[in-house]
Amino acid sequence: MDRETTNRLRFVLEDVLPPVVRDSRAFLFAAKLAWGRHIEDLSYFRARAPFLTELEYEEMYRKHPRVHEGTDNSRACIERVTEELAGTSVCDVGCGTGVLLKHFMAARPHLETLTGVDFVVDDAAAIDGVRYVAARIESLPFEDRSFDTVVCTHVIEHVLEYRAAIAELRRIARKKLIIVVPAEREYRYTFNPHFNFFPYPCSFLRAVHPIPGSYTCIGIGRDIFYCEDREAS
Repeated sequence: MDRETTNRLRFVLEDVLPPVVRDSRAFLFAAKLAWGRHIEDLSYFRARAPFLTELEYEEMYRKHPRVHEGTDNSRACIERVTEELAGTSVCDVGCGTGVLLKHFMAARPHLETLTGVDFVVDDAAAIDGVRYVAARIESLPFEDRSFDTVVCTHVIEHVLEYRAAIAELRRIARKKLIIVVPAEREYRYTFNPHFNFFPYPCSFLRAVHPIPGSYTCIGIGRDIFYCEDREAS
């Protein structure tokens, strides 16, 4: 399933169905018919967010089914992120299988250094010219201003200490920082292990405060695209 298809489903589930239905046991019953007990596991996972051990966190993500084929990004987001790449070195934090890095290589052949980071890189595709590093976003093993562009798509919504994560992304970015998160409302029962919810671009701007002088924050479909000029900050 691609991102465009799930965005259409999300419109119905998040915007058409009223909250009294989305948070009801009736919705849980219907969701369990599609996903089984995992829908309850996700709700429990979110409720225990402040108390999770690292092992519990990793186990949930290891057993969570991959919904999208290759990447959580829509075609429109991929194109916009690629347009904004600056310099010759790129780090994709939360790289997953490496699909976004592969796209960068094809679209921007001048790139010299590509690095993918995720807390688990076991299923990352072997791509010539791409280095993978296993690390948590809250503590990245790189020196300050290590990469011209740092990209982080569909990760911040998963991180409890998201302000620490954003600070780390800013620390290692030399020219540009690009972040994409879903435009999403919180409900009791959801189909993803998200901790943080940003329904509007202004919601995400509060998360990245203080905001530098040069930035872009817009909605692209059902996602929020954020880009800041680190040289101007």
